[in-house]
Amino acid sequence: MADANTDPRMPTVIADDLHIVYRVNGARGGKGSATAALSRMIRRGKDDAARGVRTVHAVRGVSFVAYRGEAIGLIGSNGSGKSTLLRAIAGLLPAEKGKVYTGGQPSLLGVNAALMNDLTGERNVILGGLAMGMSREQVRERYQEIVDFSGINEKGDFITLPMRTYSSGMAARLRFSIAAAKDHDVLMIDEALATGDRKFQKRSEARIRELRKEAGTVFLVSHNNKSIRDTCDRVLWLERGELRLDGPTDEVLKEYEKFAGK
Repeated sequence: MADANTDPRMPTVIADDLHIVYRVNGARGGKGSATAALSRMIRRGKDDAARGVRTVHAVRGVSFVAYRGEAIGLIGSNGSGKSTLLRAIAGLLPAEKGKVYTGGQPSLLGVNAALMNDLTGERNVILGGLAMGMSREQVRERYQEIVDFSGINEKGDFITLPMRTYSSGMAARLRFSIAAAKDHDVLMIDEALATGDRKFQKRSEARIRELRKEAGTVFLVSHNNKSIRDTCDRVLWLERGELRLDGPTDEVLKEYEKFAGK
């Protein structure tokens, strides 16, 4: 990884010895859970172990610098901390230790475009665009482009139906299409390219390349190594919350595939 003090590029995200810890209530639910909760509240001054709270150290001392114009893949086994890292960059999770610094506004796909199941796809396009900071005029100008990009109307007029009638793949494609309609300082995508057919994946990959040209930074979490190869020029490999390798896509994926036995 380049030294941030000597690299002439503009950094967009800096993770400095980042640790993220989840605290999970160890008590079971069901009858008596309210009484147990009250007891825990009374004992609040005691340590986590005494209160039956388990800690999960999801991200362990991760450090890296991301720059404008990069598309960075995040890979690793299930539970390795990839999605947690994205949520921390987006400001949704507090750091237990260390810091995350961001230049510009980070956007986590599926959060900024928070869609509502009881509303039509059409209304969700409008609300999702506004939630990302687009003006009403910009949403109107890009509305048809968003619908066409998602492909959800290829087999019927689904855009006029409530989101609850959509398959999970259709909903994910619409979320990506709304998010991709705006240029982002930092766009983080968690498995969106795993949904839909190859035609949609190609459109998505092309749009990610366009976002990079607009001086943005894209993070992509995916278990599809081909999508990572086609889209990203750099990869962060996480295992058990630790950054195992950071480097060019082909080099990191080669080592990861050896590790995973692929």
